[in-house]
Amino acid sequence: MAYRFVHAADIHLDSPLRSLAMRNPELAELVGNATRQAFVRVIDLCLREQVDALLLAGDLYDGEQTSMKTARFLAEQVRRLHEAGIRVFIIRGNHDAVSQITKELVFPETVKVFSGRAEAVAIERTRADFPVVIHGLSFAEPQAPESLVSEYKPAVEGALNIGILHTSLTGSSGHNPYAPCSLADLQATGFHYWALGHIHKRSVVEGKCTVVMPGMPQGRDINESGVKSVSLVTVADDLSIRVEQRLTSVAQFERVELDTSDINDWPVLAREIGKALERARAGAASDHLVARVRLTGTSPLAWRMRRDVDLLKTEADDRASVAGRCWVEKLEVQSQPPSGTQSASGDPLIELRCLISAEVAGSDAFKAAALEAAEELRGQLPAECRHILGEDEAELDLIVANLLVEGADNVVARLHAEAEEEMA
Repeated sequence: MAYRFVHAADIHLDSPLRSLAMRNPELAELVGNATRQAFVRVIDLCLREQVDALLLAGDLYDGEQTSMKTARFLAEQVRRLHEAGIRVFIIRGNHDAVSQITKELVFPETVKVFSGRAEAVAIERTRADFPVVIHGLSFAEPQAPESLVSEYKPAVEGALNIGILHTSLTGSSGHNPYAPCSLADLQATGFHYWALGHIHKRSVVEGKCTVVMPGMPQGRDINESGVKSVSLVTVADDLSIRVEQRLTSVAQFERVELDTSDINDWPVLAREIGKALERARAGAASDHLVARVRLTGTSPLAWRMRRDVDLLKTEADDRASVAGRCWVEKLEVQSQPPSGTQSASGDPLIELRCLISAEVAGSDAFKAAALEAAEELRGQLPAECRHILGEDEAELDLIVANLLVEGADNVVARLHAEAEEEMA
């Protein structure tokens, strides 16, 4: 008989909101509850497909979770699987390693939480079925700078061997190195399937050894954009493996870009933003679309867009509500005025902008003061929000430089728009 399981990872239950831009209370509530709703969908999938097991490849929680509400919610969902006779196999990742819930919550006997020492669990099946062995190893500490592959138990001959591992593989942009290893390392173990976690982008490598990074069931901010999912895996009697992607995300983050070139009228701009949101909403596979709108191109309205970005955001919010289950998380203005208005000789505002760029923002003293202010601000932010100012010194330098350019443009935009109104 075939062996079927759902493979999920990086659920980050009750993860704090990671975007300061979510000022809308309804949007904040939607995103704040989305990880739970997505996990319920994972459990529903297991029950609907009548699988044999659920494999959770790390970061079920989001760190030092102590909330008993999270514990009760998790216990309720696991109980649903227990009552259906579906086993659960859990490893701790870098976030789970510091979670008190993982260590203290008592699960039913159908749940296996792997310890910091490698274990191989043989699944009880009928004599007519092929044997199944689940291999797992949890992070004992939040950091795992060395590969853990060599610590796993050897593959059991004649059985289906499934390994669960939380790893950054050979590295991925935006992810710190955790238990690094190569695809060749995994394939050399003789396992038939590696259920990975940690990298939030889905990838599937099929072959004699199938290696799957399922992504995450629910994104939490614009940097985790796109539809999110888990894997439904079926192993046939001949040990051939079929991997199916099953969508689970409740809210789907997407970047929506609009070229404002040749848009000369404010009402037309508002309508075009609405059309762009409607197109994005139609293309989103999840229940809700959370959009970051970026305006680009060259338009005579560029100065006004920057000055009245709050009014434009209100227009975008209104158009999003018409599209249905659509939200604007942030509106970014990168549109530029026509070249003639930026380089007009003798224009005092343009000269001011050049002065800011050349003599103020470019000076070492100003850069040092800006970096000091950024560091002070980061120290005052909640821990879950500090990433917005970069993960290292190079990222912080780039973010501050971009903010200086944007800030200078906004100052000139406000002055320019006010000058135009006075002349009108």
